[in-house]
Amino acid sequence: MKLKELKTIDINAKEWFDQVNGNSYFSSVVTLNFGQPNEKKIILPFQIGYGSQYHFESMQEIKKLFPRSHWYKKIMFESEIKKKYNLTINSNIKKNCLKRELED
Repeated sequence: MKLKELKTIDINAKEWFDQVNGNSYFSSVVTLNFGQPNEKKIILPFQIGYGSQYHFESMQEIKKLFPRSHWYKKIMFESEIKKKYNLTINSNIKKNCLKRELED
């Protein structure tokens, strides 16, 4: 997929809090061009992180798909990315999941 073909980014994450050690973990599924013939999914496995870390890590994985593009080489705010590349970016996280839900 080329960057100019990218129209939507959907990030769906799950978060689990390890009460014993006091750490938060997440996993996420990133869908590029949801419902389109060129739809692509990226799965981020169980990893440590809290707050919006799931969003940051998901965007980093997307950037790896477009290593020659400018948005990979330069930090841009999400609003600038949406405007410049005419993208729709949706993200959500389901909190208080069980650990096994993140490993599925």
